[in-house]
Amino acid sequence: MAGISLQNVVKNYGRLEVVHGINLEIDHNEFVVLVGPSGCGKSTTLRMIAGLEDISDGDISIGDRVVNDLPPRKRNVSMVFQNYALYPHMNVRENLGFGLKIAGQSKEAVEQRVQEAADILGLSELLERIPAELSGGQRQRVAMGRAIVRHPEAFLFDEPLSNLDAKLRVQMRTEIKKLHNKVRTTVVYVTHDQVEAMTLADRIVVMKDGYIEQVGTPMEVFNHPVNTFVASFIGSPPMNLIPATITSGQVEFRDATKIPVPSRLAGSVSDGQEVIFGIRPDDLTPIGHGIHEARETTDIDLTVDLAELLGTETLLYTTFVGQEVQGKMFDPRDVTPGETLTFRLSLDKAHIFDAASGQSVRRH
Repeated sequence: MAGISLQNVVKNYGRLEVVHGINLEIDHNEFVVLVGPSGCGKSTTLRMIAGLEDISDGDISIGDRVVNDLPPRKRNVSMVFQNYALYPHMNVRENLGFGLKIAGQSKEAVEQRVQEAADILGLSELLERIPAELSGGQRQRVAMGRAIVRHPEAFLFDEPLSNLDAKLRVQMRTEIKKLHNKVRTTVVYVTHDQVEAMTLADRIVVMKDGYIEQVGTPMEVFNHPVNTFVASFIGSPPMNLIPATITSGQVEFRDATKIPVPSRLAGSVSDGQEVIFGIRPDDLTPIGHGIHEARETTDIDLTVDLAELLGTETLLYTTFVGQEVQGKMFDPRDVTPGETLTFRLSLDKAHIFDAASGQSVRRH
């Protein structure tokens, strides 16, 4: 078991640099999720840790070993891919034990480890089936079992749930988290799905264009995004981001509508500063339909353009200062498009970002 360290890691494809000197420390037994849009460098980073991609500069360490020049088989990590990569002609038992058999393990040792993995993942009754006889979720459990039997220092997951339907993804998220609780080893997990990141991670690493934008616990990244990219990427639905100007202690929007600057941010902005005002839909709620008592609020009247009932809440689409924004109604009632409601905006949950840099005006 071991931690993983990336120090000034760079990846070039010819003259094109796709990962730009990133630094990351992953603790022993930690579950870290790399998240970001397609092309941000997260899978390339994972493959460099695995040894499937050479690094162009920097150092990668697993435990106390620098592994830059070690081939994948000598890094003692196991990787789970999105396409399962099972041998179609082998049954589950043979798939689970094949890597150990090739490594020269005794028949008894292979059988013991296969049975251990099968017990952990609930595969004991499926050991004689071939992959064609398994569901997508069962195949993914076999792929995870094949990783477990090696007793690696770290597990690497490359978007393992992307081929599953929505219901099965939720189920498999739970199984992966339970697996980590049982096995207790270092996990690096790549996904573009921020819900997966929020529900699985001890810490989230948000990436964009080959750079690390923010590292933190799910709550830190959700509640204190360092810039507008993180604010818009983490959260479903995303944060509302509205251009504005600071004028005499107020946030003035483009149509001259003004609301107070949140008191906790008053010392972080200056008069005349161009900013982006951010508020999550959960913190823009019709009066009487919020989920928490905010200490500092302001009320605005908005006309609902569209209402999406989601069960215990309704997502409300409306227009504020000429821009579409989303709010939420908890403990919902029927809402008719065109209906005007008074929304309570929780200023103590609001964010302000500098318009020029996109950075939060207050780094937490």
